[in-house]
Amino acid sequence: MLGGLALFLYGMGKMSEGMKKAAGNRMRNILSILTRNRFAALILGAVVTMVIQSSSATTVMLVTFVQAGLMTFTQTLGVILGADIGTTVTAQLIAFNVSDYALLMIAIGFGFQVIPKEDNLRNLGEIIFGFGVLFYGMKLMSDTMEPLRGYEGFINVMKELENPLIGLLVGTVFTALIQSSSAATGVFIVLAHQGLITLESGIPLIFGANIGTCITAGLASINTSRDAKRVALAHVIFKIAGVMIFMFWIPTFAGLIRSLSFNFGTDIARQIANAHTIFNVGLALIFIPFTALFSRLLVWILPDKEEDISIKPRAMFLDEGSLSSPALAIELARRELSHMAGTLGRMLKSIIIPFVSDEKFIKKKPLTKDEKELLIKEIPKHDMSHPQLTLLEGVDMREERLDYLNDRIGEFLIKISKKEISRDQANEVYGMISIASDMESIGDLIHRNLVKLLAKKRELDVDFSDEGKEELMIYHQKVCRQIDLLEQAFTERDLEKARMIMEGEKKYLDLEEQYRIRHLQRIRHERKDSISTHEVHMEMMDILKQIVVYSSNIAKTFLLRCGPK
Repeated sequence: MLGGLALFLYGMGKMSEGMKKAAGNRMRNILSILTRNRFAALILGAVVTMVIQSSSATTVMLVTFVQAGLMTFTQTLGVILGADIGTTVTAQLIAFNVSDYALLMIAIGFGFQVIPKEDNLRNLGEIIFGFGVLFYGMKLMSDTMEPLRGYEGFINVMKELENPLIGLLVGTVFTALIQSSSAATGVFIVLAHQGLITLESGIPLIFGANIGTCITAGLASINTSRDAKRVALAHVIFKIAGVMIFMFWIPTFAGLIRSLSFNFGTDIARQIANAHTIFNVGLALIFIPFTALFSRLLVWILPDKEEDISIKPRAMFLDEGSLSSPALAIELARRELSHMAGTLGRMLKSIIIPFVSDEKFIKKKPLTKDEKELLIKEIPKHDMSHPQLTLLEGVDMREERLDYLNDRIGEFLIKISKKEISRDQANEVYGMISIASDMESIGDLIHRNLVKLLAKKRELDVDFSDEGKEELMIYHQKVCRQIDLLEQAFTERDLEKARMIMEGEKKYLDLEEQYRIRHLQRIRHERKDSISTHEVHMEMMDILKQIVVYSSNIAKTFLLRCGPK
């Protein structure tokens, strides 16, 4: 019995993994389909869950999306209701009881996994193999239970399930333990195939399975944001409210199921599968018109609380729970790279201020009035995120954050690489590791080289020429633009932004050469301020030029490895 259950769960897992791989990176585009239309979200939730064969996995995915800021809490409500419908497809398939063909499916699936070289055929093989193992596990459970039909003790236990409350409790606890309503429903269908339970005793078990499946998302929501917790709570409330409504009408509900299952005669297994589907469809029809109202109710139950802005390094998007779905995990890693690029951009923008803090020079030519005003506007005057820190303390803090993010992203991506992923996904994972390392290297250039150069400038007690300041600020602004484009490219998966960075490399290297020549011309004209700051000026331009080159290398890696497929 337990061996059959183990094979059943293993087969379901293999089938789910194969479907996830077949969906591949298309899972990332789910978000672009989501609209404010609750019915579109309902359909989307059903389709996604039919693919990954687990409403719990879909709900955990939603918790992760909301935690990462990829979706709003309100958007998830329709998806949750749809997911509960989608997961009933497994029960409908199981009810066909094609276990006589299980070994044939295992053989065919194994052959598809071993012989073809194409990923799509391998994924198809994994799906067929999973189905075969699932049905073979069902056959073992069914064969084990057959002798129990004549065992009085077991029959007495089954009679206890005729009490709806006991059935509800058993279904809830059993599903919570195995963390799969589809698997629990499969076991109940096996009991029905053997004539060990009636439809009336099977319905409370199904209700319990629907409540027990909520525990997975509940566990995933621990230590997450308020909105993410609301997603898990919404799932629980939907299920409990639905069960409370239907529990009082079990005889009527059973009669409805029998009338709708007339094509299958007295097949209790099919009727239980239909009860599972109709319950969740009914739940969606009851709650979908009131999702906006329900959203406000959940905000009232779990109100927002003011959170302190911490300077402690942390990853905003990486979620260990997403590793079960590599496509989702890769998406979150990309979002974390965007977060890292944003941190790098703020660090770079702030470092210029101590070098050129005297802004009187902006009133001079050759800048136009608009250019001068733009420069003044874009120069940050203090650390906007953490005003309690000095500018240099802010640079130190962000360097620590970049080091931390590089380590965390690298560790997370290595964990993804150990999963069963496609060649394209593996290529992207290794590209992201390289990108994170390059961004951390830019942070080192700013923190070690520019900060050290600033100390040198202060020690010399000299100031740049007015023209030198203008050139440094203009060039610094161009370099900052490159980092901003990096952040946008990661956030939007925008290949055009990456191309703009690469095109900008030659343009900005040429500009650096022009400014270098102008600086040397000022030295030839014996400008004392240019002579006294020559070493600092040249080193600073060289560091900024290195950042331009690094940015272009990152953009190239993004284009080759990480762009949309």
